[in-house]
Amino acid sequence: MKIRIFNSHPTTLPLNSFIIFTVGIIFFMCSSCTQHGKHPSKASGIHYFPKFKSAFVEPRNVEVWLPSGYSRTDSTRYAVIYMQDGQNLFDDNDAIGKVEWGVDEALTRLANEGKIRPCIVVGIWNTRFRYCEYLPQQAFKTFDTLAQHEIVETYGKLQSDNYLRFIVEELKPFIDTTFRTRPDRDNTFVIGSSMGGLISAYALARYPDVFGGAACLSTHWPVTRYLRNDSLTPIRLVHYFGQYLPPASDHRLYFDYGTLSLDSTYEYYQMLLDRDLTTLGYTPGYDWLTLKFDGHDHIESFWRQRLDIPLEFLLRDVPELRAQDTPPRTKPQPWRRPL
Repeated sequence: MKIRIFNSHPTTLPLNSFIIFTVGIIFFMCSSCTQHGKHPSKASGIHYFPKFKSAFVEPRNVEVWLPSGYSRTDSTRYAVIYMQDGQNLFDDNDAIGKVEWGVDEALTRLANEGKIRPCIVVGIWNTRFRYCEYLPQQAFKTFDTLAQHEIVETYGKLQSDNYLRFIVEELKPFIDTTFRTRPDRDNTFVIGSSMGGLISAYALARYPDVFGGAACLSTHWPVTRYLRNDSLTPIRLVHYFGQYLPPASDHRLYFDYGTLSLDSTYEYYQMLLDRDLTTLGYTPGYDWLTLKFDGHDHIESFWRQRLDIPLEFLLRDVPELRAQDTPPRTKPQPWRRPL
């Protein structure tokens, strides 16, 4: 085999040199690619799965954070939180506005303080179809024809039902077989902000037997805000959740909103949903919490500031972990917002 060297004539490379040369090239190529393992910019405890394939939606990056106590030789199993907009969770370099949520720091601190049980976090990155994947598809069917047309013309065909199928039928089984999880409903949660809050609530409405709780920060109710001045569409969206969220029994729901920019438009719609949650039997401070944060804007830095509250609300007051997958259920205890 001849390999051209930088002179005027082809040169035959000896076999042993060629093998060394080839191995070196392969090593360089592999070291330049990110496969399953640690993202080069991530802190320890984070496993990175680039371009996770799906039969339902476009491939996307997935990050899995393991708590500090996770060990290959241990038999302990962990609750799992599936979080939307996964690129905003762990690394400033990936996050919008270069401000991450600090999820790993928050969970580590709360666990060390004994306020929550340790858990695994699955960060699901969004894609160019974020709006289409996060807008609840069944609620969309209740919108008037003009609103439906404008949404599809602007953003494309909705994919949120398929997005949830990706999480429930593909991603969750992979996580449960790859890591030591507690796969039952009472140990499986979903969290998101803005449109990510919508899809998190929708996950609970569509799969109440899979998810035991949802935290929805700055839930973006006015989904047609940038298309037209339309108050009826968000009311229909809220009404959908009032009909299809599971009645109070074994689930936990958290909502919040600020008072600045986009968040200033949320209070009215959140109050409508709160009324429906009361009708469904939810009790504030037990299995449901809605909080208003004066002076908070619609950006990552404010969601980071108040992240401890939904984490503690979802992961509090659980009997001591045991090796089996399904812990005994207990009635949620009264919870008070930290001072």
